[in-house]
Amino acid sequence: MQTILGANGHIGTPLAKELAQYTGHIRLVSRNPEKVNLTDELLAANLLDPEQVDKAVAGSDIVYLVIGLPYRDKVWQQHWVPLIESVIDACAKHESKLVFFDNVYMYAPDQIDGMTEEAIVNPATVKGKVRAEVAQRVLDAHKSGRVQAVIARAADFYGPNCTSSVIHETVIVPAAKGKTMRWLYNSSQPHNFTFTLDAAKATTQLGNDPDSYGRVWHLPTSEAFTGKQWMHKIWTSAGSIHPQNRKSSSAAPKMSTLNGFMMQAIGLFIPDLKALHKMRYQYQNAYRLNDSAFVARYGWQATDADEAIAQIMKAVE
Repeated sequence: MQTILGANGHIGTPLAKELAQYTGHIRLVSRNPEKVNLTDELLAANLLDPEQVDKAVAGSDIVYLVIGLPYRDKVWQQHWVPLIESVIDACAKHESKLVFFDNVYMYAPDQIDGMTEEAIVNPATVKGKVRAEVAQRVLDAHKSGRVQAVIARAADFYGPNCTSSVIHETVIVPAAKGKTMRWLYNSSQPHNFTFTLDAAKATTQLGNDPDSYGRVWHLPTSEAFTGKQWMHKIWTSAGSIHPQNRKSSSAAPKMSTLNGFMMQAIGLFIPDLKALHKMRYQYQNAYRLNDSAFVARYGWQATDADEAIAQIMKAVE
């Protein structure tokens, strides 16, 4: 049995599809789980309750923790550490391997241009400090022999119907509608993204490779382009796939940049953007995740950005 805690999300759904190549026994756990594969076992659970976590993990060979908590500092401070401890406890009790799906918030701001798995952990934000502690607890649990654990770490997301991705809401959807795309803070800096379908494929490989455990792996991630280059690519793809929303197929891209003042002003009305402003160093500076260790071991690279964008754009209504 392979179990997904936080099923049916932007990572959980493609992860379930990928796991079907490894096993016919998949358990999907969330508050309201829905089948992805015909044989999926569904378990409704509140994963903030340790007893329900224990029930969800019982009988699992491998457990994938891909849950996303609301994007609020206080929520993360209150719930992430107890959650990871309850998952580790349950995995130890039931002798289940743990695959933790992580982000890069814990890295020092001066490390984000060329992040490797050895990048210095020195978070500059509340969320970064929380993720640093959670990741360390996972690694410590493996080192102590409590569980076999591995961390799959991704850059910012982009993917089909990935509505929690900033680029989806500020660039992809507006482009599909022929409206103005808005990049955050600095569109002249390079930035790369992890395609959700690549993330799912890579995470299942790590989970099913006994030799991957005991360390952090950076997942396959796109080439880094500047914000302006990303917007040009996305605008071009949108014009091809949604031509009905363009007055002219040759119309120039509609682009703008949301500066710090604008972000703070909008944040007064949209809490998630206010929270995102605290992570602005990731958008004001060059941001490149290095995936070379994974590529060298598993022999494949991230989906080409133009192909990924086309897949994403076809899913936009």
